[in-house]
Amino acid sequence: MKLNYLLKSNYANRGLGLENDINLANEYYRINDIAYVYKKPTPIKLVNVDYKVGKIKEAYFETPSTTDYNGIYKGKYIDFEAKETKSKTSFSLANIHKHQIKHLIDVKNHGAISFIIVRFTSLNETYFLSTKKLEEFLNNNQRKSIPYIFFKEYGKIIKIKYNPRIDYLEVINNLYFGGNNYDEKKN
Repeated sequence: MKLNYLLKSNYANRGLGLENDINLANEYYRINDIAYVYKKPTPIKLVNVDYKVGKIKEAYFETPSTTDYNGIYKGKYIDFEAKETKSKTSFSLANIHKHQIKHLIDVKNHGAISFIIVRFTSLNETYFLSTKKLEEFLNNNQRKSIPYIFFKEYGKIIKIKYNPRIDYLEVINNLYFGGNNYDEKKN
């Protein structure tokens, strides 16, 4: 009985591995007063709701969403998109919308720390790619995908840990704050 429950639970949560890891990391950061980062809800317009049974019968996406997550860390606004791919060789740009890329570039240009996190599920590797490097790739290539080797060369691997499991703030500390650890007490 327990095994059956575990199998159903794991099957139901397929494709949510990266998102779940990030959500747990964000919860860890909030509980420990390290950073405040939240998953943004997708804006949905309800058209037809049966309030008697509490069922949404018709709804649609009101406006295109920007990115998955935003928040604040060490006084800096952070904004990012998280994606998974089964490919071992590249990340298809079809997986990220043009308006999301534009949003990441726009907030970067206004001083935010913006990036994408891409998990190559078949390789069990997760990469942090700054918007600056993403923008450089897009400006210098006509490809419809970013090669895996580009992530290896210009991205930063996010090591899997115990808690938080996916510690993307460690990468941010190394890239933007001179390697200062977030465990250090604030001034």
